[in-house]
Amino acid sequence: MTSATSAGNPVQSDALAAGGIRLEVDGAVATVVLDRADRRNAMTPTMWLALAAVPELLPADVRVVVIRGDGPTFCAGLDLRLASPEGVPGEGSMGSIMTPLDDQGIADQVGIWQQGFLWMRDPRWITIASVQGAAVGGGFQLALSADLMVAADDAKFCMKENALGLVPDLTGTKPLVDRVGYSRALEICATSRWIDAEEAGRLGIAQQVVPVAELESATAALVSALLATVPAPGVKVKELLLAAERRDVYEQARAERETQVSLLRGMANRISGA
Repeated sequence: MTSATSAGNPVQSDALAAGGIRLEVDGAVATVVLDRADRRNAMTPTMWLALAAVPELLPADVRVVVIRGDGPTFCAGLDLRLASPEGVPGEGSMGSIMTPLDDQGIADQVGIWQQGFLWMRDPRWITIASVQGAAVGGGFQLALSADLMVAADDAKFCMKENALGLVPDLTGTKPLVDRVGYSRALEICATSRWIDAEEAGRLGIAQQVVPVAELESATAALVSALLATVPAPGVKVKELLLAAERRDVYEQARAERETQVSLLRGMANRISGA
């Protein structure tokens, strides 16, 4: 079930509702809300599938997507009932999901869940994680999947997987290394230690740290600043920066000038009235 979206109204979707995700669209801004406050927004497979459904529900004029949690916790990570024999009602346990699968089947299943995180790298949108309280495991990886992060001063982060005998597998390792470097990322993941908001800001995990009472306004100010620019260059600059690491300086310089051609031509046409 889906319905047309009007400004400021939630997008209705069975997939979103089943996974505890709320999507709200107001003009050029979409807000994705983890809506399981009673479970501290803990993640389940249906939540990952719901996150993967988001991009297809975004209207074409959306330019900025904000991701936040309902209530005082961004995301407590995996719903730990999945690690019990009983599992999560209606979803089962990791045992019941994984036992029937061969090795390739397990990898393929994780690949499906990863789609709920990978779409945030799409250059059509600039994505912002607005983080209050704990962001644990998959929740930390979700926040890292966003292009930018605004964190409240009560935010705290933990890559918990290693302590559970697992590795982070929801696409969080690459952006973590990009932000803090290999050695620090290894230390964070291998120790499963907590990172407070001050350290997150210092390490570059969060681009802005504000008092919790100012989180909403600070996020809104960043959204406004992003929307104040011309749409096309915002898409192009994200494309340029995403690819910069795999290019040397000469390749990146070529990409810059080739990208600039259509933008300069558009500027010239506007000036001349063409």
